[in-house]
Amino acid sequence: MSALDKPVIIGIAGGSGSGKTTIAHEVANQINDNDRIMIITQDSYYKDNTGLPMEERMKINYDHPDAFDMPLLEAQINQLLHKKPIEMPTYDFTAHTRSDATIHVEPADIIILEGILVLFNEEIRNLMDIKVYVDTDDDIRFIRRLQRDMKERGRSLDSVISQYLATVKPMYHQFIEPTKRYADIIVPEGGANNVAIDMLTTKIRSVLANKLEK
Repeated sequence: MSALDKPVIIGIAGGSGSGKTTIAHEVANQINDNDRIMIITQDSYYKDNTGLPMEERMKINYDHPDAFDMPLLEAQINQLLHKKPIEMPTYDFTAHTRSDATIHVEPADIIILEGILVLFNEEIRNLMDIKVYVDTDDDIRFIRRLQRDMKERGRSLDSVISQYLATVKPMYHQFIEPTKRYADIIVPEGGANNVAIDMLTTKIRSVLANKLEK
C-alpha cells in the first residue's frame, strides 16, 4: 500500500451491456499495478433469495434498485475506505440467489465499483471521487446482453428477450439512465472508446498524485 490516507473510489455506471466491465478492466490494465487497484462489481451484491422458491426467484426484477443489498455494499465500501479487508459475497445466476462462497478482498489504493445502479444510491455515490457513466445505444446493449446471458448464464433466447422487454429496458429508462446527471465523465460507446479510457486513466493518476501531495 502507498501513503494514501484514503483509497480513491471510481464509480462506473451504465445500462446492462454498455461496456462498464470492459472499461473497468481496461483502466485497471493501464494502471498496471494489482496491489494498488481492485474492481468490485455490483452484481455480487444482489440480495440473498435463498428463502424463496425458484419460481419466485425467477420473477424478481433484477434491474430494479430493490434487487440489490445496498446497505451491505455501502458497509463494505466503507470498510475498504478504512483499509479493512472484506468478505465480498458472490451470486449464483443459475440458482438466482447468493452463493455460500465469499471472496476475501484486501484494501487497495484504487477501488473501481461498476454496476448498473452504482450511481443511484446517494450514500454510495457520495463515497466516490470520480463518477463515470457509460452511454451506449439500446440495440448494442441488448445484443451484448443476449450473447452474455446465453453463453455465461445458461439462459434461453426467449427468456433473455422476455426479460429485456419486461424489465431490463423499462428499468434502464426509469432508474439507470437518469443517474447520468451525476456523472463527472460520460463515456460514449463503452469499451470501444479508447480515447475516453485513456482520459479516465489520466484523471485517476492525477487524483492519486494530488492525494499523495496532501
